[in-house]
Amino acid sequence: MRRIAIAVAASTLSLSLAACGALGGSGSSSQASPSKGNDVKVGLLLPETANTRYDKFDAPIIKSKVAELTNKQGVVEYANAGASATKQAEQMQKMIDDRMDVILLDAVDSHAIADQVKKARDAGIPVIAYDRLAEGPIDAYISFDNELVGEVQGRSLLDAVGSTGAAKIVMMNGSPTDPNAKQFKEGALAQLTGKVTVAKSYDTKDWKPENAQANMAEAIKAIGVGNIDGVYSANDGMAGGIIKALHAAGVAKLPPITGQDAELDAVQRILADEQYMSVYKSYPTEAENAAEMAVAKVQGKDIQFDSLTRDKVTSPTTKNIPAQLVPVVALTKSNIKDTVIADGIYKVSEICTASYRSACAAAGLK
Repeated sequence: MRRIAIAVAASTLSLSLAACGALGGSGSSSQASPSKGNDVKVGLLLPETANTRYDKFDAPIIKSKVAELTNKQGVVEYANAGASATKQAEQMQKMIDDRMDVILLDAVDSHAIADQVKKARDAGIPVIAYDRLAEGPIDAYISFDNELVGEVQGRSLLDAVGSTGAAKIVMMNGSPTDPNAKQFKEGALAQLTGKVTVAKSYDTKDWKPENAQANMAEAIKAIGVGNIDGVYSANDGMAGGIIKALHAAGVAKLPPITGQDAELDAVQRILADEQYMSVYKSYPTEAENAAEMAVAKVQGKDIQFDSLTRDKVTSPTTKNIPAQLVPVVALTKSNIKDTVIADGIYKVSEICTASYRSACAAAGLK
């Protein structure tokens, strides 16, 4: 049985598979060029802008870390696909044509991008799957333990609505083209099944808040606004859309609603009792470690690369991919100070704007 904890020190998969990777791990590090110096060219492909984390955290942190690791000689070419798999394929082709030394890929559609991954491999360019596990012959993967994210969300929701089976909930899952969404859903259902009634469940196209809002409006009409005891939302952006739908239906006291990504709006909603929780994932840790993996890969630093990828994961096309799975934490009103503020994600002044000053004072944020 998987270990469940609100604050997670290390992923179960990491613990169970660490011995497979270790410092002498197999991987494909031998393909790196040992003669490559600091003039490293890293291609960074991120999937969309609806989630603010990509432009605010991931891209700038990766750029800064690559510069630090290469004595400011390395460069990062960044492209965002705006949730278009077609656009991302074109962006990746350009990076292959421009002869990037390594590509960090956060796929819009993990299956559709597989051909481009193979083209990169054929061109001798390593591809590291970032945040989402792309298909094709990728060289490594870094993300969070996604099933555990769903478990933490599910367990948190049970804490709020009870586990007797009487509570009715709506499940607002992520995009069906994102493999992470499937893992979040599986993790959540592992906790929720038999303990609540899932009255309605949706896979939300492109993770868009407006699609979640439309889905929630449909759920309210089908179930009845007074019969919804809680909402499983796979991320914060969708939680915002769900809340709009509930307000539009005249709901004053919102049911517990989960989230993920610790977006600023979500942190404020948690303080104001509009959103029950989010899942905080340390983007600085993920982004910095991805940059280290990329640079180590192309500089032929096999020992360093292997020490960063001690886990193993399997995609639908590739087995035993060297991986790093980063821990997660359930974000609630009680630990905002110890998580997003302590890690420098947000300042108190950013969170505690005029509308939230009283809520901040009540939570001890000064």
